[in-house]
Amino acid sequence: MAETEIPECITEHERILQEIESTDTACVGPTLRSIYDDQPNAHKRFMEKLDTRIRNHDREIEKMCNFHHQGFVDAITELLKVRADAEKLMGQVTDTNRRLQEAGNEVTAQTEEVIRCRIQQRNMATTVEKLQLCIPVLEMYSKLKEQLTSKRYYAALKTMEQLEKVYIPRVSQYRFCQIMAENLPKLREEIKDISMSDLKDFLESIRKHSDKVGETAIRQAQQHRTFLSTVAKQAGLDHYTKPVYSLNGRAHSHMSNGVLMEAGDEEDAEDEILTAQDLVDFSPVYRCLHIYTVLGDRETFENYYRKQRKKQARLVLQPQANMHETVEGYRRYFNQIVGFFVVEDHVLHATQGLVTRAFTDELWNMALSKIIAVLRTHSSYCDDPDLVLELKNLIVIFADTLQGYGFPVSRLFDLLFEVRDQYNETLLKKWALVFREIFETDNYSPIPVETEEEYKVVVSRFPFHDAEIEKQSFPKKLPMSQSVPQIYSQVKEFIYASLKFSESLHRSSTEIDDMLRKSTNLLLTRTLSSCLQNLIKKPHIGLTELVQIIINTTHLEQACRYLEEFITNITNVSPETVHTTRLYGLSTFKDARHAAEGEIYTKLNQKIDEFIQLADYEWCMAESDGRASGYLMDLINFLRSTFQVFTHLPGKVAQTACMSACKHLSTSLMQMLLDSELKQISMGAIQQFNLDVIQCELFASSEPVPGFQGDTLQLAFIDLRQLLDLFMVWDWSTYLADYGQPNSKYLRVNPATALALLEK
Repeated sequence: MAETEIPECITEHERILQEIESTDTACVGPTLRSIYDDQPNAHKRFMEKLDTRIRNHDREIEKMCNFHHQGFVDAITELLKVRADAEKLMGQVTDTNRRLQEAGNEVTAQTEEVIRCRIQQRNMATTVEKLQLCIPVLEMYSKLKEQLTSKRYYAALKTMEQLEKVYIPRVSQYRFCQIMAENLPKLREEIKDISMSDLKDFLESIRKHSDKVGETAIRQAQQHRTFLSTVAKQAGLDHYTKPVYSLNGRAHSHMSNGVLMEAGDEEDAEDEILTAQDLVDFSPVYRCLHIYTVLGDRETFENYYRKQRKKQARLVLQPQANMHETVEGYRRYFNQIVGFFVVEDHVLHATQGLVTRAFTDELWNMALSKIIAVLRTHSSYCDDPDLVLELKNLIVIFADTLQGYGFPVSRLFDLLFEVRDQYNETLLKKWALVFREIFETDNYSPIPVETEEEYKVVVSRFPFHDAEIEKQSFPKKLPMSQSVPQIYSQVKEFIYASLKFSESLHRSSTEIDDMLRKSTNLLLTRTLSSCLQNLIKKPHIGLTELVQIIINTTHLEQACRYLEEFITNITNVSPETVHTTRLYGLSTFKDARHAAEGEIYTKLNQKIDEFIQLADYEWCMAESDGRASGYLMDLINFLRSTFQVFTHLPGKVAQTACMSACKHLSTSLMQMLLDSELKQISMGAIQQFNLDVIQCELFASSEPVPGFQGDTLQLAFIDLRQLLDLFMVWDWSTYLADYGQPNSKYLRVNPATALALLEK
């Protein structure tokens, strides 16, 4: 078995040795590892085999060397012979090289100079080429600096754009171009900041100039309206033509006949019409808009501009605290608002999208609400009708001006109706003072007329017609006092003043007529009526004055139809129109007259009471004095003189006053008899009292006021007469027998009254 393994091992070692000899040295590792992986002690046998192989090779090498040794010796011998020749040749080559080097040094120097020149020439050509690329960049950058210096920012941005897109990319490898490229964004930001600063200056400028711009626009609107009014009158037109204004300095309006009229034609050649561009330099806003558009930040600019203009609008709409004190305050307020919106209208049409119609409409609606609130508040403080009228005129021209620029102003004309009410209130307050002064200065006596000229003057101021008085010779007296023509004239002045407010409101004649009649009704029914009522209630107004007041109100009542004709002549509206308002002057003067009549009755009764208080009866006298009491005679004389003044009063008024006075006198005398403090009355006192009643009956029978039928006035004393007769005659049997019968002699004697007097 061992013998069989040994030959196999030897064969394997032979294979490994062949593999080692034929294989690259780097791959010997796996082969050698296989020796150690075989049977134990295999590597020793392999080493033995390897030593044997090495010895074999050494013997072969030795054989080969022995075989070639003679040839090697011969070659060395020949080489030694060549060595001497080689040294000789080396000397010759060295000498030749030395002489060649010496001869080529000059050529080398010249060659190097040529090479250096060629390099310089190439560098110069390259430099020129690069400079030709860089010079346009530098020129453009220099141009950019000049544009920035001259504040041509929009052109500078265009130059930057060319630098970035065209010039700098060509020479982007150079550092100075990189510095330029890094500096351009900074320059853009600088331009944005500068343009924004210019815009802020522009906003401040238009805020300062809005007053002047508005004043100019309003003046143009006034001139235009005056011109159209003149043309309309010449053409026989009765309507107002709406103006349309433009910012080119001319205003156009289409007339009904198709001819285009130009408001600029009304001005003289030297009166140049100023526009918004003439008063405000809009270039900063244009420039800033272009700059932000180029920079791709237009939206930011638009938002900033609109935000700032909204803030300015709120400032413009904020009025001064004392604006209501003068018309200049209102005018300045309106000028600023008009100027603001004229500028916005110009920016709207001169730029594309910086402001939109929706934005201006939003601003206007906000402004309109604020304006209306401000005017409502401040107009309520005005107590001067002239100032309110000026305010109305300012509102009208303000509305017309902005309407010409396309802004809706219907709410402003609606506001004018509220202002009209305020105007009427101030007029009523003013005329209340006028009426009060007229009443205070009136002498409450008929107007004396000495000559026909004086009569015509009075008749020209007041429509007085009386055939009987006209037939009388001069001098003569007119029944009313001086206050009547004065009041009538002042009512007409009030109508004129009220009419002034209706001008330029673009209202029909019917509406104006209705407004005039309503305001006149307020004057009559509220102001004049209140003044009359207060006058009548004043303590210093006596019976004579009250009589004259009744006469005056009668004539004023008759003059109301002339006031209606006066209004009709002004408005040319027929009084037969269905919706025509009637004047309420008739009821006003009737109420005043009734109040005066009632006051007459009251004052008469008060005067009677004053006389009654003077009565001093001796209730225990034995017999009468045989004549009436002095106080009663004075009272009767007073009544006679008073009722003589009543001759100018309407008959029923005088009769009612007389009847009321007699009844009150009778009642007062009856109360005197029945006074609870009076405990005892003698028959002498009854007789004396009877004499006083007789005087009262004589006064009643003398017809102090004409128009009473029969003994009507005497019936006021019938209760007293029957009571006194009962006691004077002492006819108690008849009284008791006929009591309760309709034909009783003492029908008006009350049993309780008779009993009370009987006890006394």
